[in-house]
Amino acid sequence: MISYTPPTAHDLQTLKNQLGYTGEQMAELVNVAGSQQWRKYTGGEQPRSLSLHQLFFMAARMTLSTEELERVRAQMRALGAEVSEIKKQEKKV
Repeated sequence: MISYTPPTAHDLQTLKNQLGYTGEQMAELVNVAGSQQWRKYTGGEQPRSLSLHQLFFMAARMTLSTEELERVRAQMRALGAEVSEIKKQEKKV
């Protein structure tokens, strides 16, 4: 079992600022419905916690090459999933 403590709302807001992303871009990075959903992880009295799976997906998109992401997608399809292209998330300059 993996021990996991999620990033805080402040950590996630700091990442958003470092990347120079909009809420919509962060939502896309994590694969949530939109900026309104993303804000649930970064604000309010009781912000949601980002799950291990969501953080892993986000980190993979930020770290792996397009080819590596395609290999993961191919494995997912081999396991029976239908999944669209997983695009590498490029850092804004």
